[in-house]
Amino acid sequence: MTREMFRSLRRPARSVAWLALIGLIGIGAVTTSNAADVSPQKLTYPPSQKIPHTDNYFGTEIQDPYRWLEDDNSTATRAWVAQQNTLTFGYLDKIPFRADLLARIRAIANYAKYSAPFKKNGKVYFYKNDGLQNQSVLYVQNGLDGAPEVVLDPNRLSSDGTVKLASFTLSRDGRYAAFAKTAIPGSDWHDIQVMDMATRQTLPEVLHWIKFYGPAWRGDGFYYSRYPEPAKGTELTAKTLNQKVYFHKVGTPQSADMLVHEDPAHPDFFVGVATTEDERFATLTVNDRGKRGNSLFVRNDARGEKAFRPVVAEITEDSFDVIDNDGDRLLVLTNRGAPNRKLMRVDPATGTWTALLPEQPQLLEHVTAAGGRLFATYLQDVASRVQVHDRDGKLRSRVELPAPGTAEGFDGTAGDTEVFYTFSAMNLPATLFRYDIATGRSAVFRAPEIPGFDPARFESRQVFYKSRDGTRVPMFIVHKKGLKLDGHNPTILYGYGGFNVTMNPWFSITRVAWMEQGGVFALANLRGGGEYGEAWHEAGMRLNKQNVFDDCIAAAEYLVREKITSPDRLALQGGSNGGLLVGAVVNQRPDLFKVALPQVGVMDMLRFQKFSVGAAWVSDYGSSDDPVQFKYLLGYSPLHNLKAGVAYPATLITTSDHDDRVVPAHSFKYAATLQALSAGDAPHLIRIETNSGHGASNLSKSLAEAADSYAFTWAAMGMAPSFAH
Repeated sequence: MTREMFRSLRRPARSVAWLALIGLIGIGAVTTSNAADVSPQKLTYPPSQKIPHTDNYFGTEIQDPYRWLEDDNSTATRAWVAQQNTLTFGYLDKIPFRADLLARIRAIANYAKYSAPFKKNGKVYFYKNDGLQNQSVLYVQNGLDGAPEVVLDPNRLSSDGTVKLASFTLSRDGRYAAFAKTAIPGSDWHDIQVMDMATRQTLPEVLHWIKFYGPAWRGDGFYYSRYPEPAKGTELTAKTLNQKVYFHKVGTPQSADMLVHEDPAHPDFFVGVATTEDERFATLTVNDRGKRGNSLFVRNDARGEKAFRPVVAEITEDSFDVIDNDGDRLLVLTNRGAPNRKLMRVDPATGTWTALLPEQPQLLEHVTAAGGRLFATYLQDVASRVQVHDRDGKLRSRVELPAPGTAEGFDGTAGDTEVFYTFSAMNLPATLFRYDIATGRSAVFRAPEIPGFDPARFESRQVFYKSRDGTRVPMFIVHKKGLKLDGHNPTILYGYGGFNVTMNPWFSITRVAWMEQGGVFALANLRGGGEYGEAWHEAGMRLNKQNVFDDCIAAAEYLVREKITSPDRLALQGGSNGGLLVGAVVNQRPDLFKVALPQVGVMDMLRFQKFSVGAAWVSDYGSSDDPVQFKYLLGYSPLHNLKAGVAYPATLITTSDHDDRVVPAHSFKYAATLQALSAGDAPHLIRIETNSGHGASNLSKSLAEAADSYAFTWAAMGMAPSFAH
C-alpha cells in the first residue's frame, strides 16, 4: 500500500487543515457523577447467531462462527445492524448531557473556514465553508481581492450532503476542469466529470469505477485509472483487481477512451499516471500490494513517444515519487539508500542520478516546487521545519514558523511569485500564511475569525518516554492551562503506528469541547509510523508489530505515572490501523483503560486481505497465507484474542455501512465476539453510520460521531460535563 493512499487516514480526527479551525465560547466544568440516566447494569445485547465454521491454517484450526456477518447485504446482517444500532442509540439517548454536548460542538464549529488558494491563468480558486455546511464550496475570483463566485457546490450533488468533491483539477490552459465526486456516499469509488470553465457548465460525459488516482491532464484530455465494473452487490466488498490506465479526450464518451496501460499478468497491482506541470512527461507508477515501494516508468509526450520507458523497472521496498521536471530531467523523491529520504535529479535518457537534497538526519517529509524554488519540509521530532532551495539544491532560506507544529502547503506553479501554507499546532488553530518567494518572508493571509477564542488558555507540550525495549518515543499532550494534574483528569490517548504515516501535531475542530471541560488529549507517535523515517516504520511492521502495542502501553503508563490521569479516567482511541491498535492493546492490557474507542478498525488479521483493497496491507502486516506470519498475526489479532471472563473496558466501536477500505465486517465480527465473551457490566456497543465510509461522509455526521464518542467516554467514566447555554 502506498503512503499516499493512506494520507486520508493520517489524522482521523480531522478532515483537512482548514476544517480544523475552531472556536471557544463558554467554559463549563466536569463533575463526578453516575451519569444519571445511563444504567450501569449489564446490557442485554441483540442475539448474534453462531454458525459453525472452521478454517485450517497450516494445521491450526480457527473457529469463525460469525463469518455470516461478512455478507453486509444479507437479510440477517441487515437485521443484526438494525438491532445493534437500536441498542446503541438508545443507550446514547439516555446520556443526559449528550444533546448539550452536540450543541456545543456545533456552536464552536459554526464559523467561516477557508482553504489555501490556488491559481490558474490569473484566476484564484479556494474552498470555503460558511460554518456548518456539510461540504465546502469551491469559489473563483479575479486576483486575491476579487469578488468570489461559486464554481461548484457539492452540497447540491445529493439531498443529504454525503456526496463529496474528491478533487478538482484544471487543464493547463484553464479551459476545462476535471472533478471527481464520490459515486457511492462514503466509499472510495469516484465518478469523474468535466466542466467547461468559460460557461461553468458540466459536460455530458461521466467516467465511472475510479479509485485512488485522480485525473492527469495532457492537452484536451487526461489520463485516469479505473477498474472493471464490479458485479452488482459486490461494489463495496469484492477485491479490486485489474486496474488499467486510460486516456480520455474531452467531449467523448468513456467507451471511446484509449487504453494506455494494463498488466493482466499482475491483476493485483496498482497503476497510475501523472503528468508534469509542463506536460512534457507522463510518468507511470506501479505498486505491488505486497511491497512498500513502486516501479517508475516515463514517456516523453512532448516528443511523441508511445511507450513508457523504465526509470526504475523492479518493484522493491523503495519508493519513487516524481515531484517535477527540469527540462528532460526528473526530480524524484526516494528512500532508496536513504531511510530519511532524499531528492534526486534523474536523466531518464542516460540513467544518471544526481543528489539535489541529500539525506539528512531528519526525515524529508515532502517536497514541492513553485516559483523556481524547492520547498522541503523536514521533521524535527515530528515538528515541521521548512527550507527553501533553488533548483540546484542550494539552501536559500528557512521559513520561520510560529511554534513547533505542522506546516502544510507550499504548492504552486513555475510562474508563481508566492505560495500559501497552513500552520497549526495542538493548541493553535490552522492559520493561512502567504510566503513571498522573492523576499523570503511570510505573513498571515487569513486567520480564523473566532470571537472569544484564546489559544493562550490552552497549553501543549511534547514529552518523551521509554517503551518496553528502551526506545525513546515522543508524545504530544494538550489541555487547559493551569489544569491540576492530580491523576483524575479524563484523558484520551490517540495512536496510529503504521504504514509509514506520520501523526503530525494537529488542531481538532471538536477537541476544544473535550478540553474546555478539563479533558486531556495525548497523541503518541508510535513506531510503525513515519515520524523518524523508514527505520521507525520498519520497527513497527510485520513481525515487529508488537513494538507498536508496547509503545502505546508505555504511553498510557507514562500518563498514569505522571499523574495526568488514572486507569479509571483513561480512554484509548484510534482509527483504521489505529482501530487495530486499540483492539490489540486493550486485549493485552484491559486493566489500563476505562474506555476503548476503535474506529473503522482492522480487527480480523487473518482475513483482511480477502476484501476490497485489503491485500495492499500485506506490505505492512504480512499475511496469514504465510505460515510464520500467520502465527504472528494470530498472536495479536483483536478478533482472535478476545477471551471469555475478562472484564474489557467500556467500548464504543464505530464503523459505516459503505466503508470499502476497511469493510465493516471487521467491526461486526469483533462486536459480536466482544459482547459474547466480556465479563462485567461495562457496555460494549457498535455505532454503525449510514451513507458513510472510512470516515464521515459529511460535516454533520462527523460532529455527531465526535459528540457520541465524548459522551460515551464521560458516561463510562462516571463523569458529567456542564455546558454553558
